[in-house]
Amino acid sequence: MGEKPVQCLAGIGDALGGRLEEKGFDKAYVVLGQFLVLKKDDELFREWLKDTCGANAKQARDCHSCLKEWCDAFL
Repeated sequence: MGEKPVQCLAGIGDALGGRLEEKGFDKAYVVLGQFLVLKKDDELFREWLKDTCGANAKQARDCHSCLKEWCDAFL
């Protein structure tokens, strides 16, 4: 994951990425940290993403799946 920008996450494009950056979530690993703080919970994370940057259901699901796959592979 390294220093990749938040827009590298599945479901997060320029618009959502910009909103996340405004709230301090500028890197993919920062969003990963929030995912872990929420104990990898699907519903909590998707709700947080919707509330934080206005992600729709598909975008939130894609981002959750992306982070879950990364954690399963590397943690």
